[in-house]
Amino acid sequence: MPDSSSPIYLDNAATSFPKPPEVAEAMHRLIQEISLSPGRSAHRFSLAASRVIFEARERIAEFFDCPDSSRVAFTSNVTEALNVGIFGLLEPGDHVLTTGMEHNSVMRPLRYLEKTRGIRLEILPTDITGGIDPDDIPNHLHDKTRLLIINHVSNVTGAMADLAAIGVRKGGALLMVDAAQSAGVFPLKMEGMGIDFLAFTGHKGLFGPPGTGGFLLREGIMAPPLKMGGTGSNSELEEQPQQMPDCFESGTPNTLGIGGLAAGLAFIQKTGRETIRRHEAHLTRLLLEGLSQIEGITVHGPAASANRGSAVSLTMAGKSVSDLAFLLDRNYAIMARAGLHCAPAAHRSIGTFPQGTLRLSPGFFNTEAEIQTVLAALKQISTT
Repeated sequence: MPDSSSPIYLDNAATSFPKPPEVAEAMHRLIQEISLSPGRSAHRFSLAASRVIFEARERIAEFFDCPDSSRVAFTSNVTEALNVGIFGLLEPGDHVLTTGMEHNSVMRPLRYLEKTRGIRLEILPTDITGGIDPDDIPNHLHDKTRLLIINHVSNVTGAMADLAAIGVRKGGALLMVDAAQSAGVFPLKMEGMGIDFLAFTGHKGLFGPPGTGGFLLREGIMAPPLKMGGTGSNSELEEQPQQMPDCFESGTPNTLGIGGLAAGLAFIQKTGRETIRRHEAHLTRLLLEGLSQIEGITVHGPAASANRGSAVSLTMAGKSVSDLAFLLDRNYAIMARAGLHCAPAAHRSIGTFPQGTLRLSPGFFNTEAEIQTVLAALKQISTT
């Protein structure tokens, strides 16, 4: 039996683990040294908290090639960010294009608006790996197409959309990008890729803590906020402020988490995004090559390449995916995820609905030795 003395975490598509030491150190320092309530007072602690938020906003804007940091709004996660855009940008009768690989954080709001607001929802076809053809997009656009929503990297198969090619084919539609699986690992440029609304989460490839995320909104586009309340600005008014980012950030913000997110970004910039990507791609390649040698395993997704994420989905003949995940955890201390991964549309597209898949998702802090241990465990399970 493979060595299971040290647990192996292969669920980085859910949340990255471990976090860089700098993230914990920054959060520990902040919670010890300041009150973490920005914009609510003029004393030194409140001003210090405001600087934490401002510096994080500046880092995010630079990281995603946004020329104005005031166009960055923080949310509690990418789901909230996507909901702000979907509910705020769509009106009755609007036509929306999205793909068959979307997460429920996109599909559930869209299905709700389809029933209650009369939006017209159209799903772009995908191939069996989850890929879409950018050249097909213009065939589905018309004068009522308001929004094109694209999952940059699939959390199920790792399939990656060509945003640069999509951006020049979007016509008059706004391009909304779900970057939950790609932010921090792949280059994302608001200006260079024609992105109008970029939603990100902090706790995955950006190495921040859970409870952090946000979106970037291109200049000239505005949407009503999802929630209203105190913003620390324009307090004399009983109406919600209209300027960004205040209009989208009601309530005391998660200064502690945003400070941790800024530390995660600093780690990426110090380490090098390309260094992180090369390591994850190398581990993914080793994993895919090894899986191809194990009898009974089917990998659902694209082959190893520079243009895929690190999420690897598989099924094993004669074994349910839930049993696979249970056996890996109990017998080998290997942590993976089984099921539909909150993306039933994706599993319908690749033919694994309703049982789902076992998902293995290596991250920057995994090692070659851990991948070999996982492969040995799966090979042993396949023969029992």
